[in-house]
Amino acid sequence: MTEDPIAQILSTAKVIALVGASPNPARPSHGVMAYLQDAGYRVIPVNPGLAGQLLLGERVYARLADIPVPVDLVDIFRRSEDAGAAIDDSIAIGAKAVWLQLGIYDDAAIARARAAGLAAVVNRCTKIEHMRLKPAPGAR
Repeated sequence: MTEDPIAQILSTAKVIALVGASPNPARPSHGVMAYLQDAGYRVIPVNPGLAGQLLLGERVYARLADIPVPVDLVDIFRRSEDAGAAIDDSIAIGAKAVWLQLGIYDDAAIARARAAGLAAVVNRCTKIEHMRLKPAPGAR
């Protein structure tokens, strides 16, 4: 096992719920979702305005609680003032980790997540961190 908590989260997660998923290819959440899918994760989009539609081949859900499979990691692309609700929902569904994307902060909600036993990452991008940790071609 690794001592790097980011590496630990990314190496153990299989199912990622992406809160704030966008169908617009110009939006960061869209690119991150596509990248994570290409990296082998199942990424389930969460966006109440798109619920029931397909986004990058996955059904979109209105809420985390609507997702019918266990979620390992909740990747949050919402404004800081909206992040706490997504973190509380992450705790409620039994997610193992929460991840606040670049520029998103909610110290009180992160403290609640950690108190509930969830790993938490703040102000980092899952795509950037995955790329950083991915071994170079030919590396051992």
